[in-house]
Amino acid sequence: MNGEKTTTEHKHVLVYGEVTDEGLASITKELLNGGKELADALGEEIHAVFMGDSVYDRAKEAGAFGAKKTYVVEDPTLGKYSGDTFVACLGQVVERLKPRILIFGHSEVGADLGPRLAFELRQPISTDCVSMEIKDDSKTLLRTKPVFGGLAMALFASEGFPQMATVRAKSMTPAEKSGADDREPMRLDVDLGKVVERVKVIDRVTEEAKGLKLEDAEVIVSGGRGMGGADGFEALKEMGKLVNGAIGGSRVAVDNGWIPTSLQVGLTGTIVAPRVYVAVGISGASQHMTGCARSQRIIAINKDSAAPIFKQAHFGVVGDWKTILPAFMEKLKELG
Repeated sequence: MNGEKTTTEHKHVLVYGEVTDEGLASITKELLNGGKELADALGEEIHAVFMGDSVYDRAKEAGAFGAKKTYVVEDPTLGKYSGDTFVACLGQVVERLKPRILIFGHSEVGADLGPRLAFELRQPISTDCVSMEIKDDSKTLLRTKPVFGGLAMALFASEGFPQMATVRAKSMTPAEKSGADDREPMRLDVDLGKVVERVKVIDRVTEEAKGLKLEDAEVIVSGGRGMGGADGFEALKEMGKLVNGAIGGSRVAVDNGWIPTSLQVGLTGTIVAPRVYVAVGISGASQHMTGCARSQRIIAINKDSAAPIFKQAHFGVVGDWKTILPAFMEKLKELG
């Protein structure tokens, strides 16, 4: 499955789609929107492919979210993700469709499947990207991703096709549903008879998530170095309950052991896009702000009036959070 080096056969942007019990996964809606921008820049189309045991009905939604063509591969062996099987299946799809660009979400599946497929195709892939664009003169996919622990952003390009990337969740705005779409997905047949499963799944354990996930929250209350210690985050948790929000924090808070890694917001943590982001005692380093820049409203509380975060915050309060936060919460209680 060696990658081609010419542009004559390869066209269109192909999204590897994922589904949930409710329908299209959020990351798939993001990829359809970001992929459409790439396709428009190329003068081509945005397509999507879904693989699974019973994904046809949920895959039909892709048309309403912008996909010009939707492909479905259904087989009982695709009911649960297996790297060897999915790579063999998607490899055949790519050989048949010959996309110019192939993008995955940097999800549990995409982060594994994308690099595996890239190796089989002998093509480069950029993982965990936060933005993509087309270089006008060569129609090359330019991919931006954090490097050196989020201290810098690097721009990547490659030759050959398909040009591939995995994209971090919340890096792009999700596509809006444009109404019902009558176009039925096209079924693709693949030959899985020669697949050799090198890894056998003995058991699967689903960990119960506690509290609201950062990526799903409409309100996030985050703390940084200015909280002074783990005790400061207890106040944030109280405020989080008042606004039905999630708790987050900066890299410093994680490095100091005040909060778990799963709650870190930033390039080396989770990229978020809530309606309201409250940053308490966070200076506003670029690594952190890139992770929350897509928030609709940023409220900053910091005793340093020169803190960089005030340049990006929509509302700012200069002062000690120990004085400001209790008053803020009291007002929230009054408002019900």
